[in-house]
Amino acid sequence: MKVLLANPRGFCAGVVRAIDTVEQALKQFGAPVFVRHEIVHNAHVVQDLREKGAIFVDELDQVPENAVTIFSAHGVSQAVELHAVQRHLQVVDATCPLVKKVHLQGRQYAAAGYHVILIGEPAHPEVLGTQGQIPATVSVISTPDEVATLDLPPDSPVAYISQTTLSVDDTYAVIQALKQRYPQILGPEVRDICYAVQNRQRAVRALCDQVDVMLIVGSDKSANAATLRNIAAQTGIPSYLIADATSLREHWFNKHSVIGLSAAASTPEVLVQGVINALSKLAELQVIDLPSHEERVQFRLPDGLIAHL
Repeated sequence: MKVLLANPRGFCAGVVRAIDTVEQALKQFGAPVFVRHEIVHNAHVVQDLREKGAIFVDELDQVPENAVTIFSAHGVSQAVELHAVQRHLQVVDATCPLVKKVHLQGRQYAAAGYHVILIGEPAHPEVLGTQGQIPATVSVISTPDEVATLDLPPDSPVAYISQTTLSVDDTYAVIQALKQRYPQILGPEVRDICYAVQNRQRAVRALCDQVDVMLIVGSDKSANAATLRNIAAQTGIPSYLIADATSLREHWFNKHSVIGLSAAASTPEVLVQGVINALSKLAELQVIDLPSHEERVQFRLPDGLIAHL
């Protein structure tokens, strides 16, 4: 059995920053620190931080007044920010800088008089946060067909932004439909999509004609994990999104299978290695870690944290 490891894979700079933020806050302020929602979409990461002293909550009402409170990498609305001020919480904002950039872009479009269209999954935390960062009506769509449902005349001043973790191809299709209906529309093409998400999508796409089966390690809550799995599935090869090695099924493979293996941007490398170990129990393995350009992006910790305590 041969395993081809996609590169790059796993943690992106925004996820590293978010996890480092929680760990540094625990060192600096002591346990517990409170985190609104999952810091990133991976149950293993969340459980590890929980064991170190982080308490994850759904809403700020669950946080004691004056407590250290961390906003997740997905970002929050202005209403959530205001609620934190009202409760006198000591906020550390771990919102990914690339998500913050989309927030700013949307506010600038709205301030200039444009109706903002947000391409994304309506219930995703990042989309809810972005929508709530723009002090104007925002239309959320996720497919080309939904463009026809927009209640805006073709000559309306409109602009679009997008969720950072979407499929490049799917987002491009929505943008083309928007341009067809609104020829004067402004927007960033697919540049809002995170560089790391794009890199992982390209790596998986490049693997698809070399493998019999594709495995993506990631959470079923993760948009970029689902996208990686869908990219492979669209080529016709069996493709599976698995949380970790316990999700593997022996009947997916035979002893001569060539397996592609990648991981979402919120997946720790230890889970990938766990999958490799599990596969090695099914057959003798040849593991090939494919070459790739190195991702050198790093983000500094949020304000209020000491970089190296």
